[in-house]
Amino acid sequence: GSVIKDLNWESRYLLDSFPVAVCDNIRIKRSRVVRSEKYRGFMASKRRYFYGVRVQVITTADGIPVEFAVLPGKFADLEGLAHLALELPAASHLIADSAYTNYEWEDYLLEEENINFPVQRKSNTRRAVEPRLEDYKKLFRKRIETAFGELMKLFPKKIHVTSFKGFLLKISLFLFAFQIDKALINN
Repeated sequence: GSVIKDLNWESRYLLDSFPVAVCDNIRIKRSRVVRSEKYRGFMASKRRYFYGVRVQVITTADGIPVEFAVLPGKFADLEGLAHLALELPAASHLIADSAYTNYEWEDYLLEEENINFPVQRKSNTRRAVEPRLEDYKKLFRKRIETAFGELMKLFPKKIHVTSFKGFLLKISLFLFAFQIDKALINN
């Protein structure tokens, strides 16, 4: 990821998360891979619960993953932000959706890390933004959703594992394979 960050002259990065289920909801009681309520999360886009992990990913503007963190499914997007290294170049832009709205984080990243953190705002926000900047954010938000769609094509419908470490390893390898495919093979 650090090599790709060095080659990314644009310094625009996208942040989002996606869920990866360990098992279906009906099989939660029989799951031997994980056994805890902290792995039960909610997918707002599909309006359903899942039992597994949430993967926080930072990608370039082209959709190449550069950092990721695998967290229990119950973690909200904003909580997952604290688990990322955020080793981005100075004066870079980290564009996120409205789930990452936290004014303290925005101020901290700008002042301490010199990272601009434009978040796509909700309609009832206290910090209003110009409409052209909202269109700019929406454009890049579509790019990360497209990258997640391409990434999820690599994942099988069911990831067969016997341990949680194996599950994490397979997720990491899928992300690494997608990174190589996107950065080296498709360019």
